[in-house]
Amino acid sequence: MGLLIVGSIALDSVETPFDKVENALGGSTTYISLASSYFTYPIHIVGVVGEDFPAEYIEMLENHEIDTEGLQIIPGGKTFRWGGRYHYDLNVRDTLFTDLNVFENFDPIIPEKSKKNSFVLLGNIVPSLQNKVLDQLENPKFVVCDTMNLWIETTKDDLLDVLKRVDVLIINDSEARLLSNEPNLIKAAKIIQTLGPKYLIIKKGEHGALLFNDTTIFSAPAYPLENIYDPTGAGDSFAGGFIGYLHQTRDLSFENLKRAVIYGSALASFCVEQFSTKGIEYLDKLQIHDRFLEFRELSRFDDDE
Repeated sequence: MGLLIVGSIALDSVETPFDKVENALGGSTTYISLASSYFTYPIHIVGVVGEDFPAEYIEMLENHEIDTEGLQIIPGGKTFRWGGRYHYDLNVRDTLFTDLNVFENFDPIIPEKSKKNSFVLLGNIVPSLQNKVLDQLENPKFVVCDTMNLWIETTKDDLLDVLKRVDVLIINDSEARLLSNEPNLIKAAKIIQTLGPKYLIIKKGEHGALLFNDTTIFSAPAYPLENIYDPTGAGDSFAGGFIGYLHQTRDLSFENLKRAVIYGSALASFCVEQFSTKGIEYLDKLQIHDRFLEFRELSRFDDDE
C-alpha cells in the first residue's frame, strides 16, 4: 500500500544573509513528498493551489513518481504565499507576510485509491483538518503527525483529539515545552506520550533530534555543515526521509525508527544547503546513503574498557 501525505503547498519568498528567492516552491507537502520519494513509492499527495501555480513544479513532483491526483487546482485562485527573512543566526527569522489565499478554505478530499494507504503523514495544518483526513481513511497502519505553536495555543482540544489517533508526533523543542507546560524536555516527552502517540520526536535544530518511546531515548546528532543557505523546509524534509524509509522497510521496530531518524536528518541536511527544494530535487541514493554513514560515524566510538 502507498504513502499518503497531506499538508500545505506554497510559493515562498525567502531572504537570508546570503541571498534571496521569490515565489519559490514551498509548503510541507512539497518537502515531505520529495524527501520520501528517494525511498519509496507510490506516494500520494493531497493539497490545494491556485491557477497561478507553475506547471513546472507539478511536472517536477510527478518526475519523482509523486501522484498528484489529490492536488486541487482552484480556477482563478491564488496559491498560498509566505515570506520570511532569516537573521545571521539562522534559527531566528521574521515572517514578512502570510497570504493564505486558496489554502484558507482548504478541504482535504482523499481520492478513493488513496483511502487504503497504510502509511500517512499529516503535515502542519489545522488539527480539525488532520482529523478530517483520518476520518476518510480505511484503517491506516502507521500515522505520523506534525503541528506547531499556533495550533497548540489556539486549537488545543482538536489537537489532543488528533494525538489519540497517531503513532508518531514530530515537534520541535519549543513546541514540546508549550504542549506539555514543562521546561525539561525529558519530562515534557513523558507528558506528551500520555496524550496518545506511541513515539515522539523532538527536533532541536542544529543540535539534532530526540526519539522517545515509553522506555527508551535515542539522541541523533546534527550534521556539521559549513554552508547553510536556507533552513526553510528542513523539518519537513526530516519528516519525509523518516516516513519514506519506514514505508520502504515496513519495519516499525524501535531500532529501525532510529535508522529512520538518521535518514530523516540526512535529508534535512541536504535541504538546507540550497534555497527552496533545490537541495532535495536532484539527489541519488548513493549520496543519501553516504551521508547516512557519515551521521553514523559522528556518534560512533570504541569502548576500551
